[in-house]
Amino acid sequence: MKENVLDVLMYLFQNYMEDELESEPDRESLQVELMEAGFPLPEIHKAFDWLDDLAERSDEPPSAHPANHSIRLYTAREMDKLDTECRGFLLFLEQSGIVGATTRELIIDRVMALETDEIDIERLKWVIMMVLFNQPGQEGAFDWIEDMVFDGFSGNLH
Repeated sequence: MKENVLDVLMYLFQNYMEDELESEPDRESLQVELMEAGFPLPEIHKAFDWLDDLAERSDEPPSAHPANHSIRLYTAREMDKLDTECRGFLLFLEQSGIVGATTRELIIDRVMALETDEIDIERLKWVIMMVLFNQPGQEGAFDWIEDMVFDGFSGNLH
């Protein structure tokens, strides 16, 4: 079975990030557990790097990001990775006020950091949920996306 970075991240999120743990496991014990679960070591390291980058980018000042009224034009590489449905979903989230331009850019950044050629809408929702989990003040948006991911709610896009 070929696991990728997003599979490792989803496993970590389901088993650790969402639960209220009394003590957080250290990176070494997480690595051992992930290897025992069948994930290859290079993918585990890439997942940890992805999470570290997310934490760093979440701390960037808002002035480093576009204004909320900006229009997002996607690069050819971004359009290759995010199909029309994914881009439309991001636009829907932004126009609905669920995410702002800063969060949208962070989501796109984290998607582009994944070593996959293309990402589907379900995996995009996982990335969005992980990004929102790491954003202070985004609890309502996180809860909404979490319901979509775990309860299978697809939402109306009109």
